[in-house]
Amino acid sequence: MTEVAKRKTGKILAIAGVCAALVVGGIGVATVPGLLAGSTPNGVATTQSTPTQEAKPVELGITPLDGAVEWNPVVGPQIKAVNGKVKDVVLAPVEGGTPVQGKTSADGSTWTTLEVLKFKTQYSYSFTIVDTAGKEIKKTQTFTTVSAAFEADASIYPRNGTVAGSGQPIEINFSEPVVDKAAMEKRVAITVSSGQAVAWHWYSDKKVRIRPEAFWASGTTVTVDMKLLGVDFGNKMIGNGDVVSTFTTGPQRVAVVDDNTKTMNVYFDGQLMHTAPVSLGGEDWLSPTGYAVILEQERKSNFNAGSIGLKPGDKGYYAPMVVDYANRLTWSGVYVHQALESAWGAIGRVNVSHGCVGLLPEDAAWFFNNMKTGDVVQILNTGAPAVEPLEGFGDWNIPWASYAQR
Repeated sequence: MTEVAKRKTGKILAIAGVCAALVVGGIGVATVPGLLAGSTPNGVATTQSTPTQEAKPVELGITPLDGAVEWNPVVGPQIKAVNGKVKDVVLAPVEGGTPVQGKTSADGSTWTTLEVLKFKTQYSYSFTIVDTAGKEIKKTQTFTTVSAAFEADASIYPRNGTVAGSGQPIEINFSEPVVDKAAMEKRVAITVSSGQAVAWHWYSDKKVRIRPEAFWASGTTVTVDMKLLGVDFGNKMIGNGDVVSTFTTGPQRVAVVDDNTKTMNVYFDGQLMHTAPVSLGGEDWLSPTGYAVILEQERKSNFNAGSIGLKPGDKGYYAPMVVDYANRLTWSGVYVHQALESAWGAIGRVNVSHGCVGLLPEDAAWFFNNMKTGDVVQILNTGAPAVEPLEGFGDWNIPWASYAQR
């Protein structure tokens, strides 16, 4: 090989090396200098008689970076060449699978994905860059999308397709802390067929509840549409999917229990439907006041004094028992249920329970069969504090003016 030929070959290799070095890393710009055909690196003319025009330097922007990890799969990869064109782009999972669809701009300068990528996947990204002189440089790089450790999601209650009581707040539980709560609220569209406005109340960075000022109107349809795919919760945690729940509400069913009269009055859409005598919590176990929401119902439920912190020998301890027509109001163990036979004589007269609302068998059966989860029980005049919000769904005990405050 002649000395001139050696120098010319060295120049071409140097150009390829510069491009490869600058293309690695993706975002950022790589400049690929052109080569004047018919010239040697030191400007000495060769035997070619008609030199062609020198290629303009190619400025290249690539996302994501070569070797990038925890890449948000919603942010589509892109290649953009200034003073050049992009061709033969193949973006596919390293472990095999259908290549990702993409499109090239009309001028051939830009390639962009058309699909959302998969989570927890390594991708291979190969393409060819062509400069204005027609010279080509091929490149292959890899990146990996968000791993399981950085995925985030959320759940909605009531669940999609259910019928809920008119007192049931919406609850959203996020798998990871939400750093920007105001931004997250904007990601969630809530549609209420009754037109009732709703407010958000954050109990923690991971739990929020949403309710209207008054109970849901009878027959309301509520849709919660959360656009979380690709959303940054904060701390680099990325939402892995959208979540939607649509539920409807039944009649406004409210049971009002008054300790002064030892009675329960049950109203459906404001109409009195049933009246029953009751017994509430004794002086050592006052029934909580305010609003509570029925959390769950069991035809027969196992009661254990240990669940409220009592052990054998303690005042108020009782042996494990099965209770009929149990309607849970708080997670700590306040129920509306059929009173034990030994307490039937106290119903309507004195309070003998551990905080529960005790009913006679016929009334307990009626309540169980006609009231549903999400319906409201209001307890008055016991002298005890109101039900704490997280003791169940005591959200209605927070004044509306305070409810929306973060």
